[in-house]
Amino acid sequence: MSTSPNAEKLHQLEARRRQALEGGGPERIKKHHAQGKLTARERVDTLLDPGSFVELDALVVHRTTEFGMDRQKVPGDGVITGYGTIDGRLVFVFSQDFTVFGGSLSEMHARKICKVMDLAVQNGAPLIGLNDSGGARIQEGVRSLGGYADIFYRNVRASGVIPQISAIMGPCAGGAVYSPAITDFILMTEHTSYMFVTGPNVVKTVTHEEVTHEDLGGAHAHATKSGVAHLTFDNEVDTLMGLRTLLSYIPQNCEERPPERPYTPAASELVPELDDFMPPDPSMPYDIKDVIRRICDADSFFEIHPDYAENIVVGFARMGGMPIGVVANQPAHLAGVLDIDASKKGARFVRFCDAFNIPLLVLVDVPGFLPGTDQEWNGIIREGAKLLYAFAEATVPRVTVITRKAFGGAYDVMNSKHIGADFNYAWHTAEIAVMGPKGAVEILYRKAIAQADDPQAFLDEKIQEYTDHFANPYKAAELGYIDEVIRPSETRDRLLRAFGILRNKVDTLPRKKHGNIPL
Repeated sequence: MSTSPNAEKLHQLEARRRQALEGGGPERIKKHHAQGKLTARERVDTLLDPGSFVELDALVVHRTTEFGMDRQKVPGDGVITGYGTIDGRLVFVFSQDFTVFGGSLSEMHARKICKVMDLAVQNGAPLIGLNDSGGARIQEGVRSLGGYADIFYRNVRASGVIPQISAIMGPCAGGAVYSPAITDFILMTEHTSYMFVTGPNVVKTVTHEEVTHEDLGGAHAHATKSGVAHLTFDNEVDTLMGLRTLLSYIPQNCEERPPERPYTPAASELVPELDDFMPPDPSMPYDIKDVIRRICDADSFFEIHPDYAENIVVGFARMGGMPIGVVANQPAHLAGVLDIDASKKGARFVRFCDAFNIPLLVLVDVPGFLPGTDQEWNGIIREGAKLLYAFAEATVPRVTVITRKAFGGAYDVMNSKHIGADFNYAWHTAEIAVMGPKGAVEILYRKAIAQADDPQAFLDEKIQEYTDHFANPYKAAELGYIDEVIRPSETRDRLLRAFGILRNKVDTLPRKKHGNIPL
């Protein structure tokens, strides 16, 4: 019995679809799995809500004929693109397939990515890139390089318009690293992903350094040394689940509010244990994360950059069901001092939150900026100015709580009233001054100390006088720089009220093309 023309065409369609689903074929997929890695399709299926993915351009193939490439064509051309949902919210995604030409980027591969990037911007939805690529497809020459530039251009145009998140699931080297670098967040998987501009072989040739892929550009290196990776995870499933969690705090685009969760107010929002939380000795450390977890909604704190510049803590949390961004000095690491890395880390996070309408909570316990030739010669002036610029530019609701030290220029920089914070609170333990009592007295009474019969007793007396006069929050409160001095137990209650009345805050910057942040 003859087959109808329609049946033959349907058979042809299904055959092409099956070929596209096979990627690089069973052997390459088996090898991929043996390395502890999911395939590009498995990653998409794990990331998105079940059954929500709609693929685009599944049958695209490259147009190269040189080097025998005309006999090597695989539907999809090494990247899976399309859209779906995460917790019911629309996202656009591309997932590079290392089993097809090593995931290398060709002209058509790039066109597929550019198409979903354009759709994401046009429809106001996040863009997610799952990167696993050997780099530019050498057989295509400048066409592959042009494809990278097309992507970079769109990354920049989309910046601040839609959230862009990159998950590095394998190699990402050479020019390929600059697309993730422009995006808002980079997630990496330990031991199976790496990023670098030039690989170990080139490094050895040029600088004679012996270094492994992992040490040069692995997840741990970028999470602790360079700060390129915002989050790292033990395996690919955890990475993709972490990406889903990250998105739960972020709005779809710059025009929307972040997604809220239902919240039933407690009979009392006081946190009594905080009244006895602060160590009696002002030089003793404590973990600011313990404060964050007590004043924010239960189990809502999601830290960003946890292993980089640990003297400042940044992350997302919820306050009465509403997502907020948290920036906090960390007394448990370098006494919470601001240095180059902490300033850059904080500034980047503040600017992201401001771009996407996420209110900011700033917890201050900062002795100042880190002194030293290394800091000065590497630009602490410029880098510290980035954090100052980011806060001063932000128009989202901004609330500050000074828990203990707020000394010198760091007091100004850490979201003080003077640079536009909406509400500024201080615990009764706060010390707001130009510098610490000992250093101030040694400058103010240098000659008197030298001439005193008992220099140490005289020094101790003057330190106590200075402490009583300046090392407290009341001078700042008298001047209106602090809106209220509060008991620590009252912090959550005040924050809930403050963010509640700031929900409809309107603030606009002066008309300009853009500012000139001190890069």
